[in-house]
Amino acid sequence: GTVKVKSSNIQVGDLIIVEKNQRVPADMIFLRTSEKNGSCFLRTDQLDGETDWKLRLPVTCTQRLPTASDLLQIRSYVYAEEPNIDIHNFVGTFTREDSDPAVNESLSIENTLWASTVIASGTVVGVVLYTGRELRSVMNTSNPRSKIGLFDLEVNCLTKILFGALVVVSLVMVALQHFAGRWYLQIIRFLLLFSNIIPISLRVNLDMGKIVYSWVIRRDSKIPGTVVRSSTIPEQLGRISYLLTDKTGTLTQNEMVFKRLHLGTVAYGLDSMDEVQSHIFSIYTQQSQDPPAVKGLTLATKVRKTMSSRVHEAVKAIALCHNVTPVYESNGVTDQAEAERHYEDSCRVYQASSPDEVALVQWTESVGLTLVGRDQSSVQLRTPGGHILNFTILQIFPFTYESKRMGIIVRDESTGEITFYMKGADVVMAGIVQYNDWLEEECGNMAREGLRVLVVAKKSLTEEQYQDFEARYVQAKLSVHDRSLKVATVIESLEMEMELLCLTGVEDQLQTDVRPTLETLRNAGIKVWMLTGDKLETATCTAKNAHLVTRTQDIHIFRLVTNRGEAHLELNAFRRKHDCALVISGDSLEVCLKYYEYEFMELACQCPAVVCCRCAPTQKAQIVRLLQERTGKLTCAVGDGGNDVSMIQEADCGVGVEGKEGKQASLAADFSITQFKHLGRLLMVHGRNSYKRSAALSQFVIHRSLCISTMQAVFSSVFYFASVPLYQGFLIIGYSTIYTMFPVFSLVLDKDVKSEVAMLYPELYKDLLKGRPLSYKTFLIWVLISIYQGSIIMYGALLLFESEFVHIVAISFTSLILTELLMVALTIQTWHWLMIVAELLSLSCYIASLVFLHEFIDVYFIATLSFLWKVTVITLVSCLPLYVLKYLRRRFSPPSYSKLTS
Repeated sequence: GTVKVKSSNIQVGDLIIVEKNQRVPADMIFLRTSEKNGSCFLRTDQLDGETDWKLRLPVTCTQRLPTASDLLQIRSYVYAEEPNIDIHNFVGTFTREDSDPAVNESLSIENTLWASTVIASGTVVGVVLYTGRELRSVMNTSNPRSKIGLFDLEVNCLTKILFGALVVVSLVMVALQHFAGRWYLQIIRFLLLFSNIIPISLRVNLDMGKIVYSWVIRRDSKIPGTVVRSSTIPEQLGRISYLLTDKTGTLTQNEMVFKRLHLGTVAYGLDSMDEVQSHIFSIYTQQSQDPPAVKGLTLATKVRKTMSSRVHEAVKAIALCHNVTPVYESNGVTDQAEAERHYEDSCRVYQASSPDEVALVQWTESVGLTLVGRDQSSVQLRTPGGHILNFTILQIFPFTYESKRMGIIVRDESTGEITFYMKGADVVMAGIVQYNDWLEEECGNMAREGLRVLVVAKKSLTEEQYQDFEARYVQAKLSVHDRSLKVATVIESLEMEMELLCLTGVEDQLQTDVRPTLETLRNAGIKVWMLTGDKLETATCTAKNAHLVTRTQDIHIFRLVTNRGEAHLELNAFRRKHDCALVISGDSLEVCLKYYEYEFMELACQCPAVVCCRCAPTQKAQIVRLLQERTGKLTCAVGDGGNDVSMIQEADCGVGVEGKEGKQASLAADFSITQFKHLGRLLMVHGRNSYKRSAALSQFVIHRSLCISTMQAVFSSVFYFASVPLYQGFLIIGYSTIYTMFPVFSLVLDKDVKSEVAMLYPELYKDLLKGRPLSYKTFLIWVLISIYQGSIIMYGALLLFESEFVHIVAISFTSLILTELLMVALTIQTWHWLMIVAELLSLSCYIASLVFLHEFIDVYFIATLSFLWKVTVITLVSCLPLYVLKYLRRRFSPPSYSKLTS
C-alpha cells in the first residue's frame, strides 16, 4: 500500500508518488505516470529559471506494467552516474533482471525528475536516486558566507588610526619627560590615561543603531511584510552600485497574456477584442443562413465580409497551429470521462511546453473558437454556435531553436481541404511569406513595446500537391546520409510564397510598478543587470517591456561564441558601440570569462544595462563575485526562486522576493520583501537614512572620546607631563554613559529630507555612492574639532580660574558636558521629539548627580554666579565658532538635499 512520509525521511531507492502541482521532494527516475499519452510535463522555473514546461518520459518497461503495485513485484535496479552539478544532463541505465532476457534501458535527462521542480500533469511514480546534499538543486547552491558591511570595515580602519594615535601621543609625552626614571612604566600609565582615544562604545552604539534601523524598516507601512533577516548590514543598502535581478517571478509574474492581433491594415488590442469576437460570430451565423442581398448595402456588406473572413482565417490558424493539448479533470460535479465526452468548459486545462502557446489558445477560446480535443492524429475545435469542427493532422513539424518556427498540415474533415499552417519568429518568416510592405515595420513596432511577436501564415494545398510532398518526405526520412538536411530541404519546398495572415503579440505580465522602480534605480546611479535562466528572446522582450533598456538605446546581442578566436572578434565588435545594452547567453559568457575576463568585465561595466540569459545558478553567483572583485563597488541581488539563492548569498546585499513559488529565496536573503516595487523605497529611503545616520553617529562617538583625551593631554602638559588622571571614578564612566549617551544615540532618528522627497529625487542617492558621509576628510575635520574644543575648555578653565584651582575638575567637566549637548544639537538636521527629551534628560541627570558626587565636585562653589558666567563663556567659545562656520557653509555651498527642503 501507500504510506505518507516526511521529505526528510526519504531514502535512496524509495518509490515515491507525486501528484499534480506537487513539488518533487528528491531527485528521481521517472517510472510511470497516470497520463494516457505516457508522459508528463514538469515546471522547472525554480531549478533553472526557465518558463517553458519540460516533457519527461517514464522508463518504458515499468510504464507497461498493468498497475503501479506491480512495481513492488519486479526485480530491477538503476545504475547512475555520481552526483554532479549539471542539471541539464544525466547518464544511467535501468535493468530488469527477472524477465527472461534481462531488459536493459538507457536513461537520460528525459527520464529524470529533479527535486525543486513541480509536476504539471498527472500523477507520477519515481524511484529516488539522490537525496540531501547530493541533489542537483543543492549542489548548485553555494555555502552562505557571513557578511560584513563596508561601513563597518571603514569604521574599523578609523579605529586602527586612533590606536596608532594613542601610541604616538603616549610616546611623545614620555619623550617630553626626556625618558627620565622608569620611563617604560610611564608609557604604560599614559596608554591607560589616554585609552579613551579608542572609542569602545562605538561598536555598541552602532550595533544598537542597526537594531533601530531594522525596526524602522519592519514598521514602515509603505512596504508591508518586509523582513530584515540580517541586521548587520542595513547601511549597505545606502550605497549600492549594481543591482542584479532575476527575471521569472521577480520582474515578471510568469503569466503570458495575449496583447495584440495585427492584420496589416488593422490591429486589435486588448480593448478591441470584442470586435474580433463579433467578426467570428458573424462568420459562423452567416454560414447557416445567408440573407438575400439588399441592393444598396452590397458594397459595405462585402467589405465587412472580407474583413470578417480575414479575421476568421487568422483566428483559425492560431487555433490549429500549436502543440497544445486540452486535458479534462473532474471538478467534483462532473467526472473526467463525462467532461471529456461533453467538452466541459469548467474542467478543461491546457497543457503545452511553452506558456506562449497556451496564451494564444486561451485567447482563441475567448473570441469564440475553442480548442476542445487533441490527440496524435486529430484536432477538434468548437465554434461559437456549438458545432464541432474536426481536423486530421497529416504532418507536424515541431519548433526547434535552429528553425525558430513550427508547422502543421491539417485536413478539414467537412470540406476535405488541406492546409499548411505555420508560425515563427519574424526573422525567419520574412523570407517565407509573400512579399508585403508592412511586416518588417510592424514587427519592429511590436518588438519595441516588448511583445513577443509570432508571424502566422498559411498555404492551401491540393490533394495532388500533398501526395507528392508526402512521398518525398517519407523518402527523405528513410535516407541514411544527411537525413536532417534532406528532410529540411523537402519541408522548405513547401515553405514558399505562403499567405501572411497576421502577427500575434504576447507578453509576460510584469509585476506591479516594475517600470517606475527601475526608472528610480537608474536615476539613482544604480546599474541594473538582469540574470535569467530563460531564453534569449523572452529575456530581450522583458528587458524592453520593463524599460530596463530605454527606447533610445540599441541592444547588442552577443553572438554565440565557442572558442577564443570568436570571442575576440565579437568583443571587438562590441567595443565599437557606445551607450548600448548588452544581451549575452550563459555559454558565450563562460567562454568570454575564460579567455578575456578583464576586457569583458571592463566593457560590460560601461553598459547602461546588461542581460544574461540561460544562466546556471552557479553562474549567477560567479557574475556577482566578478563584479565585486573588478569594480570594488557594492552589489545587491534580487530574486525569488531556488535558483537565485547562490546569487543572493554571494552579493553584498541579498534581497528575496516572496513569490508564489515558495520562500526559498526570501529565507536565504538578508532582506525579504513581498513585491519588487518595494525595493525602491528600501534603498532610496531606508538605505540612505541608515548610512547617513550611522556615519554621523560613529563620527560623533569618536569626537566624544577625543575631546576628553585632548583635555587629559593639555592637563598633563601643563603639569610637567605628569601621568595624573584629570577625572576619576564615576565621572569618567558617567561621561560616556548617562551624561551623553541618549543625545548622541538619538542621532539614529535624524533624517535630512522627508521620505517622499528622497523617493522623488533618487539623484540624492547618487551622492552617497562616493562615500562622502564617512571618509578620511570628514574624520580629520572631526578630529580637529575635538582638539580645538578640548584645548579651549581646558585652557579656558586654567585661565579663568587661577584662584580656585581646586575646582578645575568641576568647571572643565561641566563645560565639557554642555559642549557635547550643544554639538549634538548642531549636528541634527531634523528634530524629533525624542531628541529634545534626550537632551533635557541628560542635562537633568548631570545636575541631579552633582548632589552625590561631592567627593569630586563642590556643590556650594557651583551655585556661585562667577562659576556660571565663566562656564558659559568657555562653552560659547568652544561651540560658537562651529555654529558660525556651519551657517556660512550652509549659506555658500549648501549640500544638495538642503536645496530641496528649503
